[in-house]
Amino acid sequence: MVHRLDNGLVLLGEEMPQLGSVACAFWLPAGCQYDSPDRLGTAELTCELVFRGAGSRDSQQLITALDALGAQYGESVGTAGTQWGVSMLTQVLPEVVAIYADILRRPWLPEEKLEQAREVVLQELRAVEDDPAQKVFEELKRIYYPEPLGRPVYGTLESVPRITLEDVRAFYQRHYQPQGAIFSIAGRFDWAQVCQLFEQHFASWEPTSPSQVAVQPRQQNYCHLTVQSHQTHIAVALPTVPYRDDGYFAAAAAANVLGRGMSSRLFTQVRERRGLCYAVWATYHTLRDHAAVLCYAGTTAARAQQTLDAMLEEIQRLNQGITAEELQRVKAQVKSRLVMQQESSGSRAAALVGDYYHLGRVRPLEEVAQRMDLLTLEEVNQHLQRFPLQPQAVVTLGPEPLEVNLAVP
Repeated sequence: MVHRLDNGLVLLGEEMPQLGSVACAFWLPAGCQYDSPDRLGTAELTCELVFRGAGSRDSQQLITALDALGAQYGESVGTAGTQWGVSMLTQVLPEVVAIYADILRRPWLPEEKLEQAREVVLQELRAVEDDPAQKVFEELKRIYYPEPLGRPVYGTLESVPRITLEDVRAFYQRHYQPQGAIFSIAGRFDWAQVCQLFEQHFASWEPTSPSQVAVQPRQQNYCHLTVQSHQTHIAVALPTVPYRDDGYFAAAAAANVLGRGMSSRLFTQVRERRGLCYAVWATYHTLRDHAAVLCYAGTTAARAQQTLDAMLEEIQRLNQGITAEELQRVKAQVKSRLVMQQESSGSRAAALVGDYYHLGRVRPLEEVAQRMDLLTLEEVNQHLQRFPLQPQAVVTLGPEPLEVNLAVP
């Protein structure tokens, strides 16, 4: 179900009548790709500050009101947008939507709360610094994706202290607006009443012109972060087709075979049979026009070069094709995730937003299940022949850099 407001906001709905709850996802085109180069982290800081007083409630009153309604809520900033998710019992939906209308449309952005919000962002940054696996992936996305698509969500320890309240308020005025916004609802609800509810709270929201991003290709394909440690962390990016491409299902299946779970190629060959590392996996990651299979391994410094070489060897071996048994295992995993998504209104609400952002429509779960059923071994292997997985960016974190021979992006 789709309802478009005159100001450009799109409302999506999917009924899940077996549930007694409902979940909403609010997505605005206000991601970190819109940060000023010398003010990285502005999107994240703005997201923190809008929750610190809105409408007639201060920060504590907002939290108390949502908690009193039994709502479960959270927010996250991504490359292209910022998303708020909230789950609740169906009967309190009108009150919760009214609160989020205040948060998104009428935040105070108070000066006295700026430093508190800034400290939260800096703590998130320090947590990344203390997590080597996350740090190598932050750096991998930075060197793999074109600028500004690989920017760190939390900014940097140098840029966040430079962000002023005027920067936050300018970012809010420019990017917190209905043109390009996607809201979704999943669970037990009455669609006509929901449309009326969202018209009531968001129809008068004035749109602005959507922001454009000038993409500039990266020139770096290897980066080493020197850390005195007995461990080395390795991250590799392999270009693949984005979610909206016709070849997505074959690409995702290949990525699963390569590195998802303990039956994957990387786990069985690099960890179990050779004992080179304590952790190794791969995952599919997509933006709107770019995508990658992101691989990770954590190992000892002494075995780091062997681990990287073994990973690259398994990647090349995958390009020769997967087996029928591997494809069947992937299909079983996907079907299991689809069933779980049918039981979670929050997961489904987020998926509706993602589908519409990437595809301009919602892909029903039945369509996904049917497409996976029709996916053949020949289709996956032909896809690997047309789009072989070739490492294009590598990041290592440890005492010494490794020998890496990659094609320039």
